[in-house]
Amino acid sequence: MQTAFKALLAVGVLVLELGQAGCGGVYYAAIVNGAASKLEEARVLGADTLAPYEYYYAKEHLQEAQIEAAEASYSDAAHYAQTADEYAEKAVQLAQAAHRAAGRP
Repeated sequence: MQTAFKALLAVGVLVLELGQAGCGGVYYAAIVNGAASKLEEARVLGADTLAPYEYYYAKEHLQEAQIEAAEASYSDAAHYAQTADEYAEKAVQLAQAAHRAAGRP
């Protein structure tokens, strides 16, 4: 009876581990798509010259996220993608502020 319980417990743990491993890619994909969109918006606004630190920091983190994802390190990839998303947003905000200060929409 204990052997059957241990086997069932081991199978349950294995199913949970596999389920969590499968979610990493989905979570990463959601974050990286948002970061890529914000980075493109920043590029269109000219953030590469108006907010170069934030823009290139986001760009490099996005590239590193893609490298980590290619190696199936989704946790690390999601971390890099989250940082890319935050800095891309900052780049967008700074570029928009520069446009407003210059009297452009």
